[in-house]
Amino acid sequence: MPDLPGKDAAAFDAAHARSYAEGPPRQVPGLAGLHRMTSLLLAERVRTNGRVLVLGAGGGLELKALADDHADWTFDGVDPSAEMLRAAEQTVRPHAARVRLHHGYIDDAPEGPFDGATCLLTLHFVSRDRRLETLRQIYRRLTPGAPFTVAHISFPQTEPERTMWIGRHVAFAGIAPANVESAKQAIASKLAILSPEEDEATLREAGFSGVSLFYAGLSFRGWVAYA
Repeated sequence: MPDLPGKDAAAFDAAHARSYAEGPPRQVPGLAGLHRMTSLLLAERVRTNGRVLVLGAGGGLELKALADDHADWTFDGVDPSAEMLRAAEQTVRPHAARVRLHHGYIDDAPEGPFDGATCLLTLHFVSRDRRLETLRQIYRRLTPGAPFTVAHISFPQTEPERTMWIGRHVAFAGIAPANVESAKQAIASKLAILSPEEDEATLREAGFSGVSLFYAGLSFRGWVAYA
């Protein structure tokens, strides 16, 4: 698969894991702002000494951003890629005492309860038939009223809009001209992208309430919702 933002276990070898930190800031519009908004939205409800679940934690970028902002929080990060978790270990080393990393999927996450959760740049790699169950598993690990922030690729799935948005995504990501067509094909065939309306409906079906959009960056959307 071409160099695309996300955390699919099969897509990252050791070299890619080491260089991952260079990709998302270039490929995801306003990534630092997305991390900052996530931090602020979680902080509205996460208690002092709160415990936060980070699903898709490989690379450690959001873990580091949250740990930098909140010295009293502890974190459990989950990711299916062992290489990406090793990269995360290096990224969060200054906060190692407050971060536990778990190899696997949501089923392998601690039971909690957690005071908040986040899932960034990940769910477009989760198949449609697993998307709802993944969100339900997050929901049941949260305390009542706990915030959940989620952001990933999300755009209309009807034509010609779908093809247009795939082209925009690839153009912004700066894919080399020789790889543009293969990148478009990879996005169309390998990513599980929902429309924004489907994404919101799936969050509600999983049990979340107060679903509201807080981030929109070209082909990416982000929502905050509450358990």
